[in-house]
Amino acid sequence: MTHQTFKSVLITGASSGLGAALSAELAGDGVHLVLVGRDAIRLETTANACRTRGAMVETCVIDITDADQTAKALSEADARHAFDLVVANAGVAFGQETPESAQLTVDTNVSGVLNTLHDIQAGMIARGHGQIGLVSSLAAFRVLGGPPAYAASKAWIRIYGEALRGRLARKGIGVTVICPGFVDTPMVDERTRSALGDQLIKAEDAAREIRRGLERNAPRVTFPKGAGWRIWWLATLPVWFTDRKIMRSYRAAKK
Repeated sequence: MTHQTFKSVLITGASSGLGAALSAELAGDGVHLVLVGRDAIRLETTANACRTRGAMVETCVIDITDADQTAKALSEADARHAFDLVVANAGVAFGQETPESAQLTVDTNVSGVLNTLHDIQAGMIARGHGQIGLVSSLAAFRVLGGPPAYAASKAWIRIYGEALRGRLARKGIGVTVICPGFVDTPMVDERTRSALGDQLIKAEDAAREIRRGLERNAPRVTFPKGAGWRIWWLATLPVWFTDRKIMRSYRAAKK
């Protein structure tokens, strides 16, 4: 199997967590990174860590929910660097959803992906090559009581990415849908962190798994493997059966 090497990379949501870890994983001599985020200070921290690994780094402080701002900034960056890898990683999650947080989840996780890829995708098509990574979640397959808007947004990303892969393959562009379980990042709330303990995946390990999948143009990257198989199995079962598991989980959580 052919493995790609990436020299010009765009990563959204690079300020912290999985995005920061993936930025460091992809950094190296001769690599040019454009890191996108909303927090200038944290973004610069990520950038400096990547520079110590030999990468040339630019930071781009934008809000990806702003379509016009995102299109302008990223199309200009692509004109300068001709990205061969774009990872749409930026996302939000809220343990307790409100109407406001649900709307922000959809704006960021769904519209943010579209805003990121719109012009970038056109540039890759014109060049006839490139790789796209879309960060979804194991929650995209079946959710046992998790935040509805988050799960729905990640399911959208998964289906969109799989459809996009089929459409862009004939144009020489690969698409990988990334479906991690719980990664040890600031997005994990304290209740989940307490419940999972050492079962949380280290961000550095997750980044390494993602890089390998992107390099071989894997259609889907899921981890940890055990949780991936379990959630896939649950998704194949009748809803009436999995509903019982949801209610059991809900009662256990209340206790």
